[in-house]
Amino acid sequence: MVGAAGAGPPGRRGARRGGAGPGGGGAGPGRAGPGGAGAAMDALCRAEPRPRRPAAASPLPWARFSAWLDCVCVVTFDLELGQAMELVYPYDFRLTEKEKTSICYLSFPDSYSGGLGDTQFSFRLRQSGGQRTTHYEDDGEYNREAPLTLQRESAHYFGYVYFRQVKDSSMKRGYFQKSLVLVSRLPYVNLFQSLLQLIAPEYFDKLEPCLEAVCNEIDQWPPPVPGQTLNLPVMGVVIQVRIPSRVDKPGSSPVKQFNQENLLPAPLVLPSIHELDLFRCFQPVLIHIQMLWELMLLGEPIVVMAPSPTVSSEMVLALTSCLAPLRYCCDYRPYFTIHDSEFKEYTTRTQAPPNIVVGVTNPFFIKTLQHWPHILRIGELRMSGDLPKQVKVKKLAKLKTLDTKPGIYTSYKTFLHKDKTLIKRLLKGIQRKRPSEVQSALLRRHLLELTQSFIIPLEHYIASLMPLQRAITPWKNPPQIRPFRQEDFMKTLEHAGPQLTCVLKGDWLGLYRRFFKSPNFDGWYRQRHKEMTQKLEALHLEAICEANIVAWMKDKSEVEIVDLVLKLREKLVRARCQHLPVKEETLQRVGLYIETIIGSLPEDLQTVLHHH
Repeated sequence: MVGAAGAGPPGRRGARRGGAGPGGGGAGPGRAGPGGAGAAMDALCRAEPRPRRPAAASPLPWARFSAWLDCVCVVTFDLELGQAMELVYPYDFRLTEKEKTSICYLSFPDSYSGGLGDTQFSFRLRQSGGQRTTHYEDDGEYNREAPLTLQRESAHYFGYVYFRQVKDSSMKRGYFQKSLVLVSRLPYVNLFQSLLQLIAPEYFDKLEPCLEAVCNEIDQWPPPVPGQTLNLPVMGVVIQVRIPSRVDKPGSSPVKQFNQENLLPAPLVLPSIHELDLFRCFQPVLIHIQMLWELMLLGEPIVVMAPSPTVSSEMVLALTSCLAPLRYCCDYRPYFTIHDSEFKEYTTRTQAPPNIVVGVTNPFFIKTLQHWPHILRIGELRMSGDLPKQVKVKKLAKLKTLDTKPGIYTSYKTFLHKDKTLIKRLLKGIQRKRPSEVQSALLRRHLLELTQSFIIPLEHYIASLMPLQRAITPWKNPPQIRPFRQEDFMKTLEHAGPQLTCVLKGDWLGLYRRFFKSPNFDGWYRQRHKEMTQKLEALHLEAICEANIVAWMKDKSEVEIVDLVLKLREKLVRARCQHLPVKEETLQRVGLYIETIIGSLPEDLQTVLHHH
């Protein structure tokens, strides 16, 4: 079922479409004793019914809006209640009380710094209250085509915050304090923060009618389709973005924007929907980039202590993007407060810290998270001459007082040596006033090459576990993928290791051994195994298409023939549901085969099979 396009009348906001999508489909009943129509009928009765696609329903209200955002929240500061949820839009979007409370706390800077004006930051929140129905019926098509690092989250919400604090004598407290929050399952930090820059100042002036108008405009946007460049009109501005696709070459520069079509005014072109200015984020830690990459690769628990939610959330998001195109498979919280429901879980000393990167601003965390193995403390950026002052690596024991100096508090020893050439290039770039986006591109390319050098030997080895194509025969289940044996993989490194593509020296073998224990290896392996299994299914379908089915049927009983029909149907349903990498003509040929086989059976069986 494809995501519905277009919004229904406002009065039907709460409507939802019923009917499940195609399921696993009729399972084969196995052999049923001696042949004959009776046994074949019996086999049919025990098989599951064929799933029926629901009739096309009218497009859902808010379907287009929820392809981008789940809801928009307004959080205000109330003198009696503290942070309070003032508004959730669309009005019928259901957040649990726990989620509302969390969003309220995560939408305000935790430690009051007395700063006035506007500030933007991001958070990520665990969904509570089970699987939720949404207005957007996405059948997984987006996630199949998007890069792994940009998939729609199923168990977390992202919050993109625009917080304003200004003096206001009409308020009891003397201040106007309010946050506008976009809640989405998409990690499009650049797009949503740019959108907030357009709509939040207007909203704070004009309030609710303005928000309703903006949401109605977003409800006219086309859905995010990987590989497409989209024009997204809002408040008289057209934002132009390209949605990255899984087939993009990693590290290639984004395709030049097009579709200008004399758009007036000229569109606001975003070079990326999600990439932060890596160089700006990493300025105080440039000389430690190797260590930070290794800690992220190994899924180590890290606390980022920062002076503001903006710095904390940008640093955490920059760290999690370091491994692209490898997906970071651990949890991460760009901004975390002491009110969070997971606070107890993270601060307990009775168990090891979880595999997570948390960004915090409250100095109280220095005390409660002292037992974590890696703590990155960053202050406001300081310069040393014309270069950014670099933080030092310090022993964890030194992390005691609230006035702890910036630094990386860890006893971690890197497996690989630093890339001094890269650091020199970046520092020289600062002195030569090289633009930040050029510096970021250098840094991103270095991290990409490092990740690819590490992952290519793993890709080569896992590809060797795939059965040979000639082992796939039409009338037997496809052969199994061979198991991943770590020691066998380690033996391949001598001839085909990272040294072929990377100049960095060090203990690569030790790094792989540690990586095998991390959630990132587990996530990578599961994903590759799933893709290979689907490829095997696709090859098996192609083998069936090339076989002589009439010859196979000659000496088979009716029960075996019915069994084949059910199995082929099941394969066909699975191929379409899972969007297996199979040509459409192959699927059509399998459909024709099924019709041919049914045509060879007695009429009573034909009738039953046609209705099943």
